[in-house]
Amino acid sequence: MELGLKGKRALVMGASRGLGRGIAAALAAEGCGLILAARNAERLAQDAARHTHEHGVPATAVGLDLADAASVQGLIDTVATLGGVDILIANAGGPPPSGALGVAPEAWRKHFDSMVLGLIRMIDATVPAMREKRWGRVLTIASSGVVQPIPTLAMSNTLRASLVAFSKTLAGEVAADGVTANVVLPGRIGTERVAELDQAAATRTGTSVEEARAKSAATIPMKRYGTVEEFAAVCAFLVSAPAAYVTGSVIRIDGGLIQSI
Repeated sequence: MELGLKGKRALVMGASRGLGRGIAAALAAEGCGLILAARNAERLAQDAARHTHEHGVPATAVGLDLADAASVQGLIDTVATLGGVDILIANAGGPPPSGALGVAPEAWRKHFDSMVLGLIRMIDATVPAMREKRWGRVLTIASSGVVQPIPTLAMSNTLRASLVAFSKTLAGEVAADGVTANVVLPGRIGTERVAELDQAAATRTGTSVEEARAKSAATIPMKRYGTVEEFAAVCAFLVSAPAAYVTGSVIRIDGGLIQSI
């Protein structure tokens, strides 16, 4: 299937590792130019050079700290200087594990700023140009926890759920202008973040990381974690030309993990 991404430009947030890095690689392979944003500027620069060398696409690396309002504004300015983007992958790292109670208000504010407000600022800054061009894609990376809350991840469950509501509202406002807005819910994908959560579970339960991982995988109907490449392939389709009639949707990429219909 021709995805129609050659010559488009995508801003991929959180692109230095995990899901964001995998999505960037999938888009580059389709001929999509890239703006890569994350805190690890050194890795981003290496990835940008590799994508240009392997796929012949223009790729720019921009340092980004979503907890820093000035850093977010700097990315907004850079995107504007480069002529805007056709695709935005709105992706932010998650907070540390926690229960629902006993989390300091300052922690809630800190992670709201980085996980929610930082993404909304980028969407607000990039979508108007998409509407003018009558073509655009906004894809927000959330978590299976917004449908089936994950124990010990109360902040993530709560804050990411607000992004689902925002995306659904946005989708209705921009659909007639050729812009889609969707959310993907990764389950257990084999990323550094999931490895960190497995380590935390092992420490909490006094077991080995291997035991914690096996216990987690046993709850998934496919009995394994997904790969970053599997996840990224779905994302590449959702921001493609053939997916023009998919908007306001929440798509699970979880191996059947979520039990609800």
